[in-house]
Amino acid sequence: MKQLTKAEEEIMQSLWQLKKATVKEVIETLPEPKPAYNTVSTIVRILESKGFVDYEKQGKGHHYFPVVAKESYSNQSLNTLVDNYFQGSFKSMVSFFVKKNDVDVNDIEALLKEINKNDD
Repeated sequence: MKQLTKAEEEIMQSLWQLKKATVKEVIETLPEPKPAYNTVSTIVRILESKGFVDYEKQGKGHHYFPVVAKESYSNQSLNTLVDNYFQGSFKSMVSFFVKKNDVDVNDIEALLKEINKNDD
């Protein structure tokens, strides 16, 4: 799976939220200052060529929808982050975030309980 640019990821976040939308509807979900219609349309077509988005023709327009699940992309992005910055070690990544972000012990315990619950 290909990596997305920041702009592409922002459009995908909107499409994951909306599930199916026109370019105009995607623009409405984006923060100010809103990008130009042509800019978003171009990014959507790039996402289509990368295999992240498809469309249904409706009248003169298109309704775009994601074909890559948010969870799949998130998992792949996280693995890339771990590989590139933490030598493939999730333990190193968690340790980094605990040290740099002053994570509370109770938060770690809650996380471990959630992990153990998912293992059952």
